[in-house]
Amino acid sequence: MSSRRELANAIRALSMDAVQKAKSGHPGAPMGMADIAEVLWNDFMKHNPANPYWFDRDRFVLSNGHGSMLIYSLLHLTGYDVSIEDLKNFRQLHSKTAGHPEYSYCPGVETTTGPLGQGITNAVGMALAEKVLAAQFNRDDHDIIDHHTYAFLGDGCLMEGISHEACSLAGTLGLGKLIAFWDDNGISIDGEVEGWFTDNTPARFEAYGWQVIADIDGHDADQIREAIEQARENTQQPTLICCKTIIGFGSPNKQGKEDCHGAPLGDDEILLAREQLQWPHLPFQIPGEIYDDWNALEAGQYAENEWNDRLAAYQSAYPELAAELVRRLAGDLPDNFEQQVDAWIAEVAAKGDTIASRKASQNALNALGPILPEFLGGSADLAGSNLTLWSGAKGVNREDASGNYMYYGVREFGMSAMMNGIALHGGFIPYGATFLVFMEYARNAVRMASLMKQRVIFVYTHDSIGLGEDGPTHQPVEQISNLRHTPNMETWRPCDAVESAVSWKSAVMRTDGPSALIFSRQNLPHQPRSNEQVAAVARGAYVLTDCEGTPEIILMATGSEVALTVSAAETLTAEGRRVRVVSMPCTERFDKQDANYREAVLPAAVTARVAVEAAQADFWFKYVGLNGAIVGMRSFGESAPAGALFEYFGFTTENVVNTARELL
Repeated sequence: MSSRRELANAIRALSMDAVQKAKSGHPGAPMGMADIAEVLWNDFMKHNPANPYWFDRDRFVLSNGHGSMLIYSLLHLTGYDVSIEDLKNFRQLHSKTAGHPEYSYCPGVETTTGPLGQGITNAVGMALAEKVLAAQFNRDDHDIIDHHTYAFLGDGCLMEGISHEACSLAGTLGLGKLIAFWDDNGISIDGEVEGWFTDNTPARFEAYGWQVIADIDGHDADQIREAIEQARENTQQPTLICCKTIIGFGSPNKQGKEDCHGAPLGDDEILLAREQLQWPHLPFQIPGEIYDDWNALEAGQYAENEWNDRLAAYQSAYPELAAELVRRLAGDLPDNFEQQVDAWIAEVAAKGDTIASRKASQNALNALGPILPEFLGGSADLAGSNLTLWSGAKGVNREDASGNYMYYGVREFGMSAMMNGIALHGGFIPYGATFLVFMEYARNAVRMASLMKQRVIFVYTHDSIGLGEDGPTHQPVEQISNLRHTPNMETWRPCDAVESAVSWKSAVMRTDGPSALIFSRQNLPHQPRSNEQVAAVARGAYVLTDCEGTPEIILMATGSEVALTVSAAETLTAEGRRVRVVSMPCTERFDKQDANYREAVLPAAVTARVAVEAAQADFWFKYVGLNGAIVGMRSFGESAPAGALFEYFGFTTENVVNTARELL
């Protein structure tokens, strides 16, 4: 039987060897946290390397994702499909072992980490999802949802403001199955952190309502084990285990220094480290007995089989509940979902309401909520403005987590990264809202949702200068272009209640990435459509009004500007012009359509084109070309009533007409 230190040293050796071979990487954190990881993974982690996505597994998040060789070593040693060749290909093109842990690249990696602070926030979202799902489905003697979320984090994660947003809320919600390990090594890239990070971290987390286990020697396996046991016994509070470690542990000349944080140790230093660690083996060589002691395949299969037996008993006792759980864990929508939603959309079209699209969004939630129990909604302290509460919304709180709605507080970044964690956990479709301009606070979490292709729905209201008197601090201009230029994102800016309904349906049904739904504060008039046009909304752009024969000019718009564009077309038509109006609620969806459809909507021969949108103008050159014109924003807004602002910035029928005339 190998000693615990030998097992940990296998992590250290693989980490320094892989970083050295790649000639880049971060060996310090894996070498410093190896003893903590060894105890956690060998004594406590419930997982099955043969089935990385078995649902009731414990989740492990490496928030300090630069130390990625730690998790790759753990996955390789415990039996995941991560070979020694994969470790040798660390940081190489298309390797499973990317520079930072990448979700879907490597089996066993639960989330993409690297941007500091987001991993721990994803972990809070995962722990929240576990608590809510357990409250919704567990019954007496049937704890079918019962797992922990473990997170490693460093000083950098704690310096990032998002860690405050998420950890504060985790304490308030009493996420007792969340256990975080602080790698307290006192070093960051610039050196010893005493010059810029002197927080009393244990007191900070105690103030959040966490259980704090302080002064643990991160290289003493017995202390680590006792701390984890204490953490697991407390199911009422999340736990922070404060582990004092030495960065680069085992490197004689570089341990405890910033030198080993983000650079290879060097061949000579690795030889010295092997000697100090009493690790005589060649690079990437692990003795068979150490592999045997690490291997988790048998224990993992036993744990999964035991859960499958519990699931069978649960299915026998609660067949309908179990069927619903299995459906949600698979990410499937309810039977006949699309037919039910299409019937409701037809009702919206027939009703023809003139309402703000944020209100149309709330109406959509009232229609979708009763048939989507997997919704887990929320708002960043703007529920009354975002209109994210619906008739069946029930708040999640510390005492009763069985609800379906989160009051996130003023935490736009934390909310968005938590939603990513909720989606990654499974069993829910999360949506969360704020004002569009405050997407900027959450920007990197939105990017991470897109990078991981998660089904997350970002709801953004107060979409333009149309919000009026609050002024340019609250009037979004450049945010829509930002979202549209984000790979894997779909951005919807509907022009009325019908397009709002279709945008919600599209976001819910989408499984290959996030959606941003952008809604107005002001009322938007209903646009008449045929059944074919209603169906075409889901294609991202379609002909809303047309002329006889080939159009001379195409006017295109989104959101609140569609109505004034239709009005401009009526004026031009009365002057004898052949005008087509194209509504483009989702340009990304339109760009995915086949060439024939795109040509039918925007024929290449028609070069006279005007785009109208109360947002950053330059985005639209891709559709109007060099011969077209754009009525858009080229500055920030101003503080005034909405009507005055639209006139001042040229969003009027008259200006659109004059712009078209100049082209013609």
